[in-house]
Amino acid sequence: MHDYTIRPAEPRDLEAVVGLIAELAEFEQLTHLLQVTPQTLHPHLFGPRPVAEALVAEPAAGGAPVGFALFFTNFSTFLARPGLYLEDLYVQPAHRGSGLGRALLEHLGRLAVERGCGRFEWSVLDWNENAIRFYEKMGATVMPDWRICRVTGEALRRFAPS
Repeated sequence: MHDYTIRPAEPRDLEAVVGLIAELAEFEQLTHLLQVTPQTLHPHLFGPRPVAEALVAEPAAGGAPVGFALFFTNFSTFLARPGLYLEDLYVQPAHRGSGLGRALLEHLGRLAVERGCGRFEWSVLDWNENAIRFYEKMGATVMPDWRICRVTGEALRRFAPS
């Protein structure tokens, strides 16, 4: 893993992060949902009230980021403590197997501990067996009894009538 540097994303990284997000959407077969641009992401990472953070991983020798992790703080009412939620993690295929994914997760785990979080969580697609095995090998528990509920777009507007 010594061949990479992990650091907090900066505004200059937005183009690269959006490119990596597009690669992730392609991998997950979700490009039809992709709306992100550097301009739409900027205020949420770097505006006056950021709601998310990102890490980028780049070759130590220099060059564009080859991986990223986007995360935010959530809250556990049962623990009465904040948590860290990993929204997305992606490493380009040519850099997989190098320890970079593990390093990104470990970096986030350290942040969660430093920030006094009660837990560190993320979701994984049920068909992504490689990722599931990787996460379990690292010590994560895939929660079999929990399902994500989501309301978006027009359904969200109907869900919250004015």
